[in-house]
Amino acid sequence: MKFLVIGNGGREHAIIWKLAQSPKVDKIYCTLGNAGISKQAEIINIKVDDFESLAKFATENKIDYTFVGPEVPLALGVVDYFTSKGLKIFGPSKKGALLEASKSFAKDFMQKYNVPTAAYHTFTDYNSAKQFLETEWEENKKVVVKADGLAAGKGVVMCQNRQEALAAIKNMMQDKSFGSAGDKIIFEQWLEGQETSVLVFVDGKHFSIMPAAQDHKRVYDGDKGLNTGGMGAYAPAPIATPELLKQVKEQVMPNIMNGLQKENIDYKGILYIGFMVDNGKPYVLEFNCRFGDPETQVILPLLETDLVDIVEHTINGTLNEIDIKWSKKSAVCVVLASGGYPEKYEKNIKIFGLDTVKEDEAIVFHAGTKKDEQGNVLTSGGRVLVLTAIADDIKSAIDKVYAVIPKVTFDKMHYRKDIAQRALKWINK
Repeated sequence: MKFLVIGNGGREHAIIWKLAQSPKVDKIYCTLGNAGISKQAEIINIKVDDFESLAKFATENKIDYTFVGPEVPLALGVVDYFTSKGLKIFGPSKKGALLEASKSFAKDFMQKYNVPTAAYHTFTDYNSAKQFLETEWEENKKVVVKADGLAAGKGVVMCQNRQEALAAIKNMMQDKSFGSAGDKIIFEQWLEGQETSVLVFVDGKHFSIMPAAQDHKRVYDGDKGLNTGGMGAYAPAPIATPELLKQVKEQVMPNIMNGLQKENIDYKGILYIGFMVDNGKPYVLEFNCRFGDPETQVILPLLETDLVDIVEHTINGTLNEIDIKWSKKSAVCVVLASGGYPEKYEKNIKIFGLDTVKEDEAIVFHAGTKKDEQGNVLTSGGRVLVLTAIADDIKSAIDKVYAVIPKVTFDKMHYRKDIAQRALKWINK
C-alpha cells in the first residue's frame, strides 16, 4: 500500500512514523518534508496548495490514500479536489474545514446546534468593534479577541481590560498583523479554568474519541510571553476526567454530529475540539479540522491500533466496526525552538546529538529541519524538533524527556522547562 502525506512539520513526521509501523504500508511519500521525514518517506517537491500536481502525482504513482496534515490545504478544498478525481483522501471537505477556517462560522454552528461555548460578538469593521468596546464593555473587564481566519494558531489574544482589547483589534483589523484573517474578528467571553484538547476520529456518521491532550501555547515558562504554535504537550490530560469525557461523548459530540448532518457537511477525518473546563463543565473554544501540533506527537505514540485500519474505516464510513485501542501509558513532548521564536530567529544552524538519542529514551520528531549537502541537519524554522517520552505515568514521562534533552543541542536553542507540570498539580489536588 502507498501513502502520500501532505505537510512537512512535526505533526506530519509523527503521522509518517505511525504509518510506517503498519505491515500494510510499502511506501510513503511526503510533500517537501524535512530532515527527519526523509528517513521514512520519499520527499516530493510539490507545494501543499498545488492540488493539480498533487493529484497527478497520486494518480501516476497509484497512491492508495492521501493523508492531509495541515489546515491550509484542507481549507482550500484539497479533499474536494482529490475526491472529484476519484482519489481517496483522509480529511474533511472544504465546507467541513470551515469549522477551523472561520471562527465566526464555528461559533454560529455551535450556537445553532446547542454545543456549549462562550458568549460572543462578531465584527467586520474596526470602528464598530472599537465603538462596542468603548460604549458596551467595562474598562477592566477581561475579553478574548480572535481573528476569524487562519492565523497559524496565533490569532487569539487574551485581553485583561478594554485598553488591551483596543490594541488587539487595531493590530488585527488596521495593522493587518494576521493579513486577511483579521478582516473579521470575534469578541468572546473570558472563561476561567484550564484548557484541554479532545481529538476525535469522525467518519460522517460515527466517531471515536482519542485520549485528551493538553498543549502549552506560551513561549516561556509559567505561561508567559507570546502565543506560539505550541511548546509542548502531554496525554492523557488528567483534567479530562472520566465524567468530563462522558459529557463529551454523550452530549457534545452527538450535537456536533447532528449539526454536521443537518448542514450536509460530509466530515471524514480528525475533529480537534479545544475545550475550556470551567467548574467541571466543558465549553468549546475552537475546532481544528486536523491533528494538532504538538498534540499529535503525544497522541499517536499511545495508539495501539494500526493507523492504516483507522484511515480505511474513516473514509469508508465504518468506524463503528473497529475497536480502537490505546496504551495505558503517558506521553510528554517538549518542543526545541529557535532562539527568538515566535518572532525573529536565525536559520541554518547545525544541530548536534540527534544520533545519540535512542527511541526507548525519546522519539525525535523533526519539525523545522533540513539537510545540507554534507548531510548535516540544520535548523529551518521556529519550532525545530519535538522530543516525546513515554512512561507509565506523567511524572515518569516528564523526568524521562527532560533527561534526554541535553543530548541534543544547537546554538540559541530554547525550550520550556515546565511542560506537563500543570498535570502534576491537577493530580496532586
